[in-house]
Amino acid sequence: MLNINPNVIELSKKVEKDIKKEFDNVNEICEYNSLKVLNAFHKHSINEVHFNMTTGYGYGDIGRDTIEEVYATIFNAEDALVRGQFISGTHALTVTLFGLLRPNDTLLSITGKPYDTLEEVIGIVPNDSSLKSFGVNYEQIDLINDDFDYESITKRLQENFVKVIEIQRSKGYSTRKSIVLKNVEKVIQLIKEISPETIVMIDNCYCEFVTTKEPTEVGADIVVGSLIKNLGGGIAPNGAYVVGKKDLIKLVSERLTVPGEGKEVGPSMGMNKQILQGLFMAPSVVSSSLKTAIFASKMLEELGFDVEPKYNDERADIVQNIIFNNPDKLIKYCQGIQEASPIDSNAKPEPWDMPGYTDKIIMAAGAFTQGSSIELSCDGPIRKPYIAYMQGGLTYEYGKIGVMKAISNVIED
Repeated sequence: MLNINPNVIELSKKVEKDIKKEFDNVNEICEYNSLKVLNAFHKHSINEVHFNMTTGYGYGDIGRDTIEEVYATIFNAEDALVRGQFISGTHALTVTLFGLLRPNDTLLSITGKPYDTLEEVIGIVPNDSSLKSFGVNYEQIDLINDDFDYESITKRLQENFVKVIEIQRSKGYSTRKSIVLKNVEKVIQLIKEISPETIVMIDNCYCEFVTTKEPTEVGADIVVGSLIKNLGGGIAPNGAYVVGKKDLIKLVSERLTVPGEGKEVGPSMGMNKQILQGLFMAPSVVSSSLKTAIFASKMLEELGFDVEPKYNDERADIVQNIIFNNPDKLIKYCQGIQEASPIDSNAKPEPWDMPGYTDKIIMAAGAFTQGSSIELSCDGPIRKPYIAYMQGGLTYEYGKIGVMKAISNVIED
């Protein structure tokens, strides 16, 4: 019914044999992280009472508070804030930045310009509600050959105090590679040697459970991510998390809710079971997403397309880039992903002026949860070199079907 090209089906059989080693490695990581999650559930004695909901102020929400203890354990962190009141990863990053920074403080990004939706938050694009409008200074240091510019970072930290350093691990809509954890660890060690009081904040979206460690385990002070990405497991309907040092989590919680009340308020509204079940499923779902990305990378490379990362590269996140150098092929690929989606398969995505972005965006996401990118989705800005950013896949089988349909769309066009 999906009219997948027979040649694509034949190629897929060959490709799956070629990528067996990579799949075996993903399976090992999945098993390790599954044990990590299960141990955290056991440590905090998760039981049915934790599924109960609160409304209104949310005082005494045992499930909510225990979920935050589970997250802190998994990340080996002092504290956590896991809330449905966060509407997205960008919202959680915004609340975190406004919680940590004060007028005349300096925010330094050492991974170049952050993701498009943060431009107005920071004030790179003017906005009267931005950090810049509150007197927060912003600076950035670009990467060199997809690694940190250690020399420039050292020089800048020796000049005067930087309050917060932000590291965005995933590539966003840039052409750089995502940042592997060993490089994050190396740069954090450098930062702390020169300026131990500087707060290192990690945007960890798309990166959770891709390896066996998280940034808080290599020295990060605070880490932020979304529940409609990796850790929600395709089950959490919205929300985000912030984990890290207890004093910093307090500041963030008081920016999300009310100074003086912080984590004590915020009703769970019936989400506790979904958050816990999503976290329980997350290692397996992330594994499926990685396999989908590896499969797509090898398939498209075999067909002569430029891809990043390569199928056998070390991965930092679940995102797969396909560089089409052609707007029509980018659009056709995204439309193929939409056609193979479980929801809105009859919709035909077209580029549009999406809020928070400066270029027209095409976005294919036939997902059960609006905006979920742990479910198979594909998007990209209509600008050179016309890159498709594909991520997600609740199961490898569904992901594989989606990739084959998208490839069929491109080659038949």
